[in-house]
Amino acid sequence: MSNRLDRPSARALAGIGIEKSYGGGHALRGASLEIAAGEVHGLIGENGSGKSTMIGVLSGQRRPDRGQILVQGEPRTFSGPAEALAAGIVVVTQETTLVPELSVTENVLLGHRLVRTARGIDWAASHEIAAGVLQRLRLDVSPSRLVGTLPIDQQQMVEIARAISMRAHTVILDEPTSALTEDQVKSLFGVIRDLRAESISTLFVSHRLAEIFALTDRTTVLRDGKTITSAPTAEFTRDSLIEAMVGHPVPPTGSSSSRRQAREPAVQARDVTCEGLGPLTLELMPGETLGIAGLVGSGRSRLLEALAGYIDLTSGSVAFEGEAVESLSPAMAMARGIAFVPSDRKTEGLVLIAGVAENLGMVDSARRSRFARPSRDTAEQRDIVERYRIKIPSLDAPVATLSGGNQQKVMLAKWLRCDPRLILLDEPTRGVDVGSKADIYRLIEEAAGKGAAVVVSSSENDELREVADRILVLSHGRIAAELAPDEATDAAIAFHAMGAGAEAA
Repeated sequence: MSNRLDRPSARALAGIGIEKSYGGGHALRGASLEIAAGEVHGLIGENGSGKSTMIGVLSGQRRPDRGQILVQGEPRTFSGPAEALAAGIVVVTQETTLVPELSVTENVLLGHRLVRTARGIDWAASHEIAAGVLQRLRLDVSPSRLVGTLPIDQQQMVEIARAISMRAHTVILDEPTSALTEDQVKSLFGVIRDLRAESISTLFVSHRLAEIFALTDRTTVLRDGKTITSAPTAEFTRDSLIEAMVGHPVPPTGSSSSRRQAREPAVQARDVTCEGLGPLTLELMPGETLGIAGLVGSGRSRLLEALAGYIDLTSGSVAFEGEAVESLSPAMAMARGIAFVPSDRKTEGLVLIAGVAENLGMVDSARRSRFARPSRDTAEQRDIVERYRIKIPSLDAPVATLSGGNQQKVMLAKWLRCDPRLILLDEPTRGVDVGSKADIYRLIEEAAGKGAAVVVSSSENDELREVADRILVLSHGRIAAELAPDEATDAAIAFHAMGAGAEAA
């Protein structure tokens, strides 16, 4: 794919030659992004490539140091998000801007858009408008319900509902599917296609290449703050997009099945049961990577939490390396060499206000003594940062200042540096770019190559096919099927995840 910048004939929104710096760091280096009227435009790049800054500039959240913003062909300068919104640009960011204490209707129609009469707010009419928007997204939620009581995926859909209700000419969606179920993603894609038919433009930002190819008309790739290429999506291949993002070809990962030579299983679970899980039986060998597939609520996370000692079993037995375990706590699991990487790195996996060095040393210090301070072996930690390809300004930099991909690699590194014997990974690449995904897949393969048993729970079927030697599909807390990677098609996983296989039997 040669570098090229295709320019749309009729531009709804454009940023031309945008430059933006923070302190001594350049977030954007003359980058350009041009969105045609009625187009679904994909924007991709590694974490730290400048995507969020470009979105901030186009939506009035950040003022560029240099460059020009064009709205429907006319130069514009925004002093804040309100001016961009007035100009017909609405954005849904990764961080929710909903008000938990308000109802769904109040959030969807936020900003003086509730129906009013001389006697005050017409709640019946306002609820009816909100219900109509929710229906477009096939979201079965009462408009009067408080947003704070909704699960995170439905909150994300409410945020999207608010955006499309504003009748803007350009809608910017930043990682909109990261918290959505498969059915919700399909509904969202249908709405985006409807917007395209109404000549409304969408800037669609995603790390999931399958979504980029399925939905977008054109795609722009950013790398290190620069526009690398922009062209019709159909002209790209998966490999050419990845190469444009990372600057080099990404080698494929290999299966670890040839390494499974140990006689003693790393894990044996027999008829284990706990709330939301089981009865379930499984066996995992050293050097093997086991994938766990299933719908939201199928028990994927519960299985990992049970093996890590975070929830108590009500029945059944578990043995690690041939030794039966009567009870297990997180501290006991850690002492046995069991690593648990949760799905939510920000609230469960990292201490965001602490520095990189402190986070990297936490597991090692906890295993040695409850009173020990995190390791400050700077040379060793610099070696870890280099080996894991973690991009940081310094070892003392707060983890909160890092990109999502680099935060994820810090969370993995703090466990893998201790050479665990069982590694439990829940959504290990959620919210990270393709380049960081490749790094994480490499780390998983290396850990299995050293003899560690690995369990990967993921909502991304492509990911499971990439890293796993075999895949278990869970449905309603039980194993519905065991599939080889070449058998684990999306259709096969969906069939078993919905319990259709059990019904047929």
